[in-house]
Amino acid sequence: MIVIDSSAFSKFLIREEGWEKVVPYLDPSVEPRAVDILIVEVSNVIWKYMEKYKLIKEEQALKLYEQMMRLIKEEIIVIEPSVKYLRDALKIAMGYSITVYDTLFLAQAKALNAKLVTSDRRQKEIAEDIGIPVEYVP
Repeated sequence: MIVIDSSAFSKFLIREEGWEKVVPYLDPSVEPRAVDILIVEVSNVIWKYMEKYKLIKEEQALKLYEQMMRLIKEEIIVIEPSVKYLRDALKIAMGYSITVYDTLFLAQAKALNAKLVTSDRRQKEIAEDIGIPVEYVP
């Protein structure tokens, strides 16, 4: 089982440099999971690519959103409620001065005894520090 965070999933969905390295972690055999905040954070990334960076058009943005939702609806990625991990996420956030949004994935990986897949260097460092196996995809 693995936990994929928003940074790694966004890299895959948007096809950022190195996105191919995320593909093996979306195979059902590794049982990819995430917390529900992934949907909001990745939707925000899609919006940024359209509105702020002007790299995609609205039609492309909506297609990316639909692709994400298809992966979730087909349970390629199993989404769990954030509230399930919120207390532990808050404790990690307070201990490391990092947002609760980010620590939700750490708390989930820790609770599930799963490897965290991330493209966020700070996430990687904290995961290592608290003993969570981590795969960093730069």
